[in-house]
Amino acid sequence: MYSNSLVELDRAHLVHPVASYRNHEKLGVRVLASAKGATVTDASGKQLVDGFAGLWCVNAGYGHESIVEAAARQMRELPYATTYFGLGSEPAIRLAAELAERAPGDLDHVYFTLGGSDAVDSTVRFIRYYWIARGQPQRDQFISLEQGYHGSSTVGAGLTALPSFHAGFGIPFDWQHKIPSHYAYRNPVGQDPQAIINASLAALRRKVEEIGPERVAAFYAEPIQGSGGVLVPPKGWMKAMRALCSELGILFVADEVITAFGRTGPLFACEEDEIVPDFITTAKGLTSGYVPMGAVFMSDHVYQTIADGAGGAAVGHGYTYSAHPVSAAVGLEVLKLYETSLLANGRKAGVRLMQGLEGLKDHPLVGDVRGRGMLAAVELVVDKEKKTPLPAAAEPARRVFDRAWENGLVIRAFANGVLGYAPPLCCTDADIDAIVERTRKTLDDTLADPDIRAALRG
Repeated sequence: MYSNSLVELDRAHLVHPVASYRNHEKLGVRVLASAKGATVTDASGKQLVDGFAGLWCVNAGYGHESIVEAAARQMRELPYATTYFGLGSEPAIRLAAELAERAPGDLDHVYFTLGGSDAVDSTVRFIRYYWIARGQPQRDQFISLEQGYHGSSTVGAGLTALPSFHAGFGIPFDWQHKIPSHYAYRNPVGQDPQAIINASLAALRRKVEEIGPERVAAFYAEPIQGSGGVLVPPKGWMKAMRALCSELGILFVADEVITAFGRTGPLFACEEDEIVPDFITTAKGLTSGYVPMGAVFMSDHVYQTIADGAGGAAVGHGYTYSAHPVSAAVGLEVLKLYETSLLANGRKAGVRLMQGLEGLKDHPLVGDVRGRGMLAAVELVVDKEKKTPLPAAAEPARRVFDRAWENGLVIRAFANGVLGYAPPLCCTDADIDAIVERTRKTLDDTLADPDIRAALRG
């Protein structure tokens, strides 16, 4: 087992994100010690298939020596360089150029951040600046989707629409508005794709009219809603919503922090959705989680408006670690690995993953299986016809995660009984098969839970 002193040090000093502090103090930490490929090993020597790539982020998988060497080489040569004062570093400049070349349409300008949350915050600042430069300062209202996730900073958590990110924090702000999710499995209009698209279009039109068409600045959407339960919109949904935003004259932000860099297949999910948004936010797979970095992709028309609006004045937005040379060097190497082999392997593995999870639909607890590429979810219910969620008494988030861990699998277990999957793109057939087999064992163990049995009896 782990050193008791390490557990006690964690309990006494390390504040964990999105955790019940008291429950964590009681249960203690699970210490991860090493990792290779798609396998992580804890401090007791237990090996697990990481079906969630850390936190949707280790897209390339663990242990790539070329990434480690790229970071080490850059740290030896130039460990830090600011991009203030007109300065820069070669890795950051080259990474911006490589990313812009691959981004959809005219998303030619890249602003680097530390991660996804401050990438979203940056878009809010850029968008406000844009509309003020356009002579429309009254456009200060922002719309996002229920069950959407746009970070955990104060501003981003307000755009996020998950209760735990609002409770006790005094957000969202009154300029942050929501419309219903496309959530196909539980959509009031049913599961017909066009009906869902039409309902979302109508909801956005109503919300814009309610706020005032001259007041709305931007609309935010994830190509697939990640932390809301891996909610996959019908094909054509993003394209229709993007077109409506253009018609209404509001900016469209595609939050690809989770979906970019091979997670759904291509480098950007927007490629599959056949759209060019005004902004894309990314992070996670940008460096495969090896070092912190995020990025805002800004369309040319937005950049030119901001630049012209500023004239000779500075645009007063910046971070100390923006365009960090070590992170950029890692990003360049990770991009090379994606395009050499990992995107192709991820597409193949994604097909196998979805086929395997679809094969679990016969299980008494499986209500829905959904996903795209290497991003998937299994939604558990105790009544398939009524779509009755697992009871809160069964503590799905904790107990299902614990069972999966005991079975040698790391997944995301949501409080509503949804299991989330985002394995590394390097997964072998054996890795994918292990994820599916260990999921079935976890479902069987959950079926034996007394609280679940009681709910099944009605």
